[in-house]
Amino acid sequence: MRNRLLGILLSLMAAVLAALGVPLAVAIAAAEQTRVVVDRIDDAARFAQDLPTAGQATLGTALKGDPAPAPGDTSRLRVLTEETARYHDLYGIRVGVFHRDGSAVAIAPDDWKPPHGGPGDVAFHEALDGRRSHNPAQVWPWTPDRTLTVAAPVTRDGDVVAVVLTESPTGPLRSRVLHRLLLLGGGESLAMIAAILLAMRLTGWVLRPVQTLDRATHDISTGRMNARVAASVGPPELRRLARSFNDMADSVLLAMDQQRAFVADASHQLRNPLAALLLRVELLGMELPEGHDEELVGVREEGLRLARVLDDLLGLATAEHARPEPERVDLTALVLSRIDAWRPVAEQRRIRLDWDGPALAVGLADPIGFGSALDAVIDNALKFTPAGEQVRLGIESGKREITVTVSDAGPGLTEEELARVGDRFWRSARHQNVDGSGLGLSIARTLLLAGGGSLGFAPVEPTGLAVRLTVPRPR
Repeated sequence: MRNRLLGILLSLMAAVLAALGVPLAVAIAAAEQTRVVVDRIDDAARFAQDLPTAGQATLGTALKGDPAPAPGDTSRLRVLTEETARYHDLYGIRVGVFHRDGSAVAIAPDDWKPPHGGPGDVAFHEALDGRRSHNPAQVWPWTPDRTLTVAAPVTRDGDVVAVVLTESPTGPLRSRVLHRLLLLGGGESLAMIAAILLAMRLTGWVLRPVQTLDRATHDISTGRMNARVAASVGPPELRRLARSFNDMADSVLLAMDQQRAFVADASHQLRNPLAALLLRVELLGMELPEGHDEELVGVREEGLRLARVLDDLLGLATAEHARPEPERVDLTALVLSRIDAWRPVAEQRRIRLDWDGPALAVGLADPIGFGSALDAVIDNALKFTPAGEQVRLGIESGKREITVTVSDAGPGLTEEELARVGDRFWRSARHQNVDGSGLGLSIARTLLLAGGGSLGFAPVEPTGLAVRLTVPRPR
């Protein structure tokens, strides 16, 4: 969620910087080019002022005479030719004064001809129409082949008699534009870095309460009902949400405690009347003549089954109230001790108990709770495994957890049944004839959750059910 929120904020910031930077870059490039164009227009106007008569030469004579005057000629036309040559040598800019028909009055360099076609030709004809060049195509650093052409008309008595044309290389202009664009890009990069840092701080401040809520919700969903959220950081709305979450968790915990207390009290209170009832049934059976105790046997079996259900309910309530402190436990030794305890039952049912695991596997668990949970799982596996088959137990060590797996060779469960296995009082419709209350795996899961572990289920090929008891490894 943090990455998505950070991506949204940075995308918005990038869009804002682009919306500001692109027009600013265009304005910078246009300002630099406008300054060059204005300079060229001023230069063209200065050359146009050198065309009036000088000495005995009139304007008409100057324009109709030879553009390359003889040596020693001191006419104004000679001066104009020298100025254009000096201007070209000094600035590297091509400059020329042309008649209306395109013939040169004074040009520098000497081999330069007025452009035909392209921007230069357009500027030349604009000047013939009495207009100065304006708004040439924008020059950018990535257009190295461009030149900047500016033309200015020379008018006499309202008529255009000549055109002053300059053609400037754009290398210096492109360098200046590139330099300013780099400065602009550097400024926007710094602004983007500052925006990233600010967005990271902002998303951290906003999402820290959400992450804390997520962890607390996960803890509660896995049985750690004492998880709470500190309502002192983040925006006011999230602080109110954290306080509401804590109130809700307190209410849920109170309701669950009341429910567990009721189940424990009811189970305890029902055991004494049930024990008295079973005793009276036994006394009644002693008074009946032989051959008339079939119904009495059924009543006795149902009474014993009810007693087991009450014992399981009491055990579940006790497990739910338990708050054990996990400790370092050698799970290998614990599993081997439970295998030895169940081996007589397995041999009586002609079932093999096979073991495969390391010599030492240390995990964090409540030894009493884990042993009770393992007993419930082994008992369940022995109930559903046919005679002549085997129940396999093993231990797998991961980076952060240790898993004890109990696999049987029973009929197994369907995908729908796997989703419900472990629920209280749930039993598969295909296994109703098997003795049990439907609370064994629920008790096992509760005991593991209380100690920081978990209980999982998976099918076994070709048939059977694998139950995984997982506890964390010590750091």
